[in-house]
Amino acid sequence: MIAPIALSCGDPAGIGPEIAAKAWLELRDTCPFFYIGDATHLPDCTPTGRISHPSEAHDLCASALPVLQLDFPAPNRPGHPDPDNAPSVISAIQRGVSLVQSGAASALCTAPIHKKALIDGAGFAYPGHTEFLAALAGRDRVVMMLASDQLCVVPATIHIPLSQVPSTLTPDLLRDTITITAEGLRTQFGIAHPRLAIAGLNPHAGEGGKMGNEELDWIAPLIAGISADGYSVTGPHPADTMFHAAARARYDAAIAMYHDQALIPIKTLDFDRGVNVTLGLPFIRTSPDHGTALDIAGQGIATPTSLIEALTLAQKMAQTR
Repeated sequence: MIAPIALSCGDPAGIGPEIAAKAWLELRDTCPFFYIGDATHLPDCTPTGRISHPSEAHDLCASALPVLQLDFPAPNRPGHPDPDNAPSVISAIQRGVSLVQSGAASALCTAPIHKKALIDGAGFAYPGHTEFLAALAGRDRVVMMLASDQLCVVPATIHIPLSQVPSTLTPDLLRDTITITAEGLRTQFGIAHPRLAIAGLNPHAGEGGKMGNEELDWIAPLIAGISADGYSVTGPHPADTMFHAAARARYDAAIAMYHDQALIPIKTLDFDRGVNVTLGLPFIRTSPDHGTALDIAGQGIATPTSLIEALTLAQKMAQTR
């Protein structure tokens, strides 16, 4: 029996508490997990049970949502993040990392955070979850993969202006992205020989230099070199022909050059079921592929589908690993 999954609460003013409760109703008999946060933030109708150690979650999860209690200083108002709660939101993430690193939890799933509240309340110095988790794990570089049954895609550059992509996208960055992705697919997804398709940076992958030179100057030579090292890598491919059904059948993951090149296709193909997976960490981390949704928090209408997929995928990855 693998250890239960840790679910950090994220910002309680968002939809995190609501979808955690709904996910528990769906998964309580098949995917044991526990909530790291304040039990008072969960919907009143949710049966909860406080635990002192993750090992208690297995027996409790069938009848109540196990909660590893973390007291928050300020009351929760759905839709209105309180900076006073920022240190506790951060502590929930840190606690989850500690538990998964020790083996007490098999994986970490993270509910969405509100970065402005973390900055205002705790001087949060990271662009998001991914970078914070990398720092906690002591890793210089990790990879964000968006995964669903229809597509797995990795953006080589993430939350930067489009104007900065050509200078940020270096050979070292692309090489690391490719190798970390391949290793993650092997060790966490059980794909013995991962096939990776690499998008071009420019329209039509530069079209022989008529629409940009990066593909000719260094992207194609880099791909050729990585292929010679034994990786199954193809490209650079025109991004506008990479994501139809026949193309997707030819690879296990696509590597895109920037944020929207990666996220538009997966959100078009499988909006509700996409899962954010961080590769390159020494532990498993998944997250729903959406934000705090403050505009609907507390109304009981948020869908838990992406969180259910994130918890389920975390369980599969833990069993594979």
